[in-house]
Amino acid sequence: MKGLGAMDTNTIKIQEGYMPFRGYKTYYRIVGEPSENKAPLLLIHGGPGSSHNYFELLDDYAATGRQLIMYDQVGCGKSSIPDDRSVYVKETWAEELVALRKYLHLDSIHMLGQSWGGMLEMFYLTNYDQSGIKSVMIDGSPASIKLWIQEQHRLIKYLSYEDRQAISEAERTGDFSGPKYLAANDRYMERYCWDDPDENSPEPLRRPTNGKKASLIAEGPNEFTENGTISDFDVTDQLKNIHVPVLVTNGTDDLCTPLIAKSVYDHIPNAKWHLFANSRHLALLDQHDEFIKVMDNWLNAHD
Repeated sequence: MKGLGAMDTNTIKIQEGYMPFRGYKTYYRIVGEPSENKAPLLLIHGGPGSSHNYFELLDDYAATGRQLIMYDQVGCGKSSIPDDRSVYVKETWAEELVALRKYLHLDSIHMLGQSWGGMLEMFYLTNYDQSGIKSVMIDGSPASIKLWIQEQHRLIKYLSYEDRQAISEAERTGDFSGPKYLAANDRYMERYCWDDPDENSPEPLRRPTNGKKASLIAEGPNEFTENGTISDFDVTDQLKNIHVPVLVTNGTDDLCTPLIAKSVYDHIPNAKWHLFANSRHLALLDQHDEFIKVMDNWLNAHD
């Protein structure tokens, strides 16, 4: 399918396009040129229901000569947003990943998945194909939703009494629309995820993700009430079958707590783990330079 065209930003070539997928379309964005000695890095965003937007904070990294490929999973961003609720399951997004690798001829790649993106990587690596994958970064992702929910409820205990009460009441009634709950959830997300974007935020973070429907159907109303289609997600016992190099990362103040990260790290043979000492759920934002350094060292070591 014809791309949207190419444009130059600081002499880095940026190409956008759409891949046909099951009668829908998947938006992709390619930054930089292919290189003979550096395999491209495929970036897989979180959610379900986020978008590639925050990965644009990595655009400058393409100046090192490594091509970056990012895309919006079907159901969010610039991709199709189907009305059919049955689309919003992990198998759809894994098969979309298979299709994208084939469509863009990504025979030899590194992969980095953040949050849900790392879950998708784990599901893909344990249920589909590991061939051609030079290395994987799993950034702030659980192998088990059950453990995730357990840890979110532990993190809630560090909030104020009023916020704990508001969240508890919302969970009891199933009503997640009250002002006290919404304010409490905002404070919880600011503490462990990232700040609500404002006029001082990087431009990509201010853009809409268009993923509300995907988020509600697949995840649920929030991070601690996971009752959507991925609520039974658990690949912990299958992680032993991953045989590509894996770097697990998370932050000390992350929704993905060190216990969650350790449960992934412990089950993948020969995995490495990097803990970002001053980060929440997006070290790319909170410790940008260190994140780039860790990523660069990892990718160069596995080319």
